[in-house]
Amino acid sequence: MIIDVHTHINNYHEDRVVSLEECLNKLEETMLENKVDYSLVLTSYKVNEHRPSTKQVVEAIAGRDNLGVVAGISYLNYNHRDLREIGDYLEQGLIKALKFYPGYEPFYPNDIRLKVVYEMALEYDVPVMFHSGDTYAPTGRIKYSHPIHIDDLAVDFPDLKIVICHVGNPWIKDCMEVVYKNKNVYADISGLVLGDFSSKFEKFMKKGIEEMITYAGNPKYLLYGTDWPISNMKSYLKFMKNLNIPEDKKELILWQNAAELYKIDVSKLKK
Repeated sequence: MIIDVHTHINNYHEDRVVSLEECLNKLEETMLENKVDYSLVLTSYKVNEHRPSTKQVVEAIAGRDNLGVVAGISYLNYNHRDLREIGDYLEQGLIKALKFYPGYEPFYPNDIRLKVVYEMALEYDVPVMFHSGDTYAPTGRIKYSHPIHIDDLAVDFPDLKIVICHVGNPWIKDCMEVVYKNKNVYADISGLVLGDFSSKFEKFMKKGIEEMITYAGNPKYLLYGTDWPISNMKSYLKFMKNLNIPEDKKELILWQNAAELYKIDVSKLKK
């Protein structure tokens, strides 16, 4: 089984408007081609014609049992109506997690402004995910997205389940320390490459992930994700296949950890 915890349906090229339905169909086609059983779709911190809202995505995936929604939260722009909507979706079980975008927006994860959102995540026992590491856009401010800042949040909220996206790349060693130290912190391996891995870069990233597992121990904290469509699913699965770790550890990363953390009913996915 394969669960991809990190996909998007944003139109990153923006040379034409692509419908939400078309984006979802393309995602499902790509999943089918690569034998991916379930994907989480992460909405953005902003909404426009190229980036659908959480409400739009929740409504669009109704009936698609192989997809779940992670609600993107804007640090700069959320208001009480947004919180009420997110709270309703959490209560109905329509979203699996919350996603924040430090680096793309200028804030550190332990900012007091987000306390109310973290308390909501605790109330409904859902993970909070953070962009971490390099930003796709050169306008990002990476001092905010360094994984070391997750440590403050993990200490302040020891019961909050936290996911460091992209293993904090290029600061993987800092990410591995935060994960090792804090038992409530996880990491996904998404977005390590644009498109396909080259053989040279795959070898480089493979070494980083294997070192992380050696340092932080049994990878109950590590999650498989691609960042599709920015990263290629087929290339990512080849990367996973080539990791020099036992098969049972790969199973943890490929789906078991995600199913437990995000409360995904895998019985509905078995063919």
